[in-house]
Amino acid sequence: MSKARTIDTVTAGDGTIIHFTDWGHGTPVVFSHGWPLSSDAWEDQMLFLAEHGFRVIAHDRRGHGRSSKAWHGNDMDTYADDLATLLDTLDITGATLVGHSTGGGEVARYIGRHGTGRVAKAVLIGAVTPQMVVSPANPDGVPMSVFDGIRDGVRNDRAQFFLDLSTPFFGFNRAGAKVSEGMRQSFLFQGLQCSIKSAYACIKQFSETDFSADLGKMTIPTLVIHGDDDQIVPLATTARRAVEMLPQGRLSVYEGAGHGLPSTHKHQLNAELLAFLRS
Repeated sequence: MSKARTIDTVTAGDGTIIHFTDWGHGTPVVFSHGWPLSSDAWEDQMLFLAEHGFRVIAHDRRGHGRSSKAWHGNDMDTYADDLATLLDTLDITGATLVGHSTGGGEVARYIGRHGTGRVAKAVLIGAVTPQMVVSPANPDGVPMSVFDGIRDGVRNDRAQFFLDLSTPFFGFNRAGAKVSEGMRQSFLFQGLQCSIKSAYACIKQFSETDFSADLGKMTIPTLVIHGDDDQIVPLATTARRAVEMLPQGRLSVYEGAGHGLPSTHKHQLNAELLAFLRS
């Protein structure tokens, strides 16, 4: 595994450049973002926690954000190995890993493949664990036709698809919602930074991957946070199942929150993260 790095990149074993942001000093908190976004999706949490005495690190998944637009390696095992490259190269220990949506799966798969030697705690927010798609092990899951529709949207007009997706992502289609056009445009901008190849390939990874075995290996305190109005990753088939598989899991449900709660409910989330980190 390559150890090559610059001030804001590390190099994976296949030569892929992984961009990261590293702020502050203290106990490390490492963030994994959702699809099709970048590490910028964590800006509210990173600023807050860095100001409260923590070292915060977030990377752009391969193919996303400012990382290499790799054709190969757009799979969950490689995402986890890229996270391992980051933690190993920066020699991070005692970290809390925080993953949102697809990033929650990445955190689980990292621990499943690489163990907890560098990790003290974990947080899964709106995570796709243990599995999203309907399957024999997940009979109440999301039908494959939904993910086929996402694939069609990315292929046919991904700019418009991402802009449209931002509305249910943040819950802006609900009665009384205070719509932020800025958040919608930020979602679109981050989505378009992702290569169409990686955006398309990642759909299979976040929808079909079974993380059940990985969750069983998360033998560290793990906080599961989910909105009860998540229109993207349903609470009942993900978080409620995941917490039962975690050796030390605890579920926190945000009333009225959608999938994009790190932005729409940032003050509530920041306070809970701070309390969990200090506990």
